[in-house]
Amino acid sequence: MTVRRPVVLVGPPGSGKSTVGLLLARRLGVDYADADVDLEAETGRRISDIFADDGESVFRAIEEKIVAAGLGRYTGVYALGGGAPLLETTRERLREHTVVFLNVGMADGVQRTGLSSARPLLVGVNPRATYKALLEQRLPVYRDVATVEVDTTGRTPDEVVALIVERLSGEAVEQSPRQASERSFVE
Repeated sequence: MTVRRPVVLVGPPGSGKSTVGLLLARRLGVDYADADVDLEAETGRRISDIFADDGESVFRAIEEKIVAAGLGRYTGVYALGGGAPLLETTRERLREHTVVFLNVGMADGVQRTGLSSARPLLVGVNPRATYKALLEQRLPVYRDVATVEVDTTGRTPDEVVALIVERLSGEAVEQSPRQASERSFVE
């Protein structure tokens, strides 16, 4: 399997983008990059601090620039922050890439995130309700940009990687609507 452009991972907090992304890159023998890590390195600030001090709209504007640069620079596996696909310009850029949507059920997502304060959108009076609303809002967006969808619920990271590799290799019959209509950038 030869990767020509980055295989981009999207999904909500707790879906496993960072963990699975690193393992997938190792399995494919390619580099791995994380947009959140890039953003913090570029700004010299933690994401939670940007949210707290400047607000979500400022954060999203910074994130949009970081993701655009990463999509142009990386050729391996690239994990995006959970909200990155919310911006139309980012969704348009993703249409040129193989995008893997890591789906996760609410119970597993909440358990994996631990409702961490490092995840600014999950902080609040009722984090479980916030997570549920986040999933409901973002699910159509993730599916819109996805070439492949993999459910991570109840699966180990290694199992998720195996499913992704299988689906990117064309061995699986279950594909997203976009996968069926567009060529893959993975051979």
